[in-house]
Amino acid sequence: MVEEGSLQRIKGTKKVTFYVTDFDNKILVKYDGILPDLFREGQGVVIRGNIEKNYFVAQEVLAKHDETYMPPEVQETLGLTDDSLNKTTQSMQQ
Repeated sequence: MVEEGSLQRIKGTKKVTFYVTDFDNKILVKYDGILPDLFREGQGVVIRGNIEKNYFVAQEVLAKHDETYMPPEVQETLGLTDDSLNKTTQSMQQ
């Protein structure tokens, strides 16, 4: 999980740093690239890379989403509004 309040962007570059945590431990992650659209603090991530010294160098960052996520392109093709998608999701969870 990306720790709330830990995301730092390095001005003028694509470099970012943030902490990931399992709520008992945390490690600093350094990444030079474009973060996925779904990347958020407080959300789960999958990171591929290696540990250097006392931090993790990410080669790839993937944002995790739940089973109800629908890409905007698919939502548009199906003609779903955010409201109708939310209603559908709620009915699926009942």
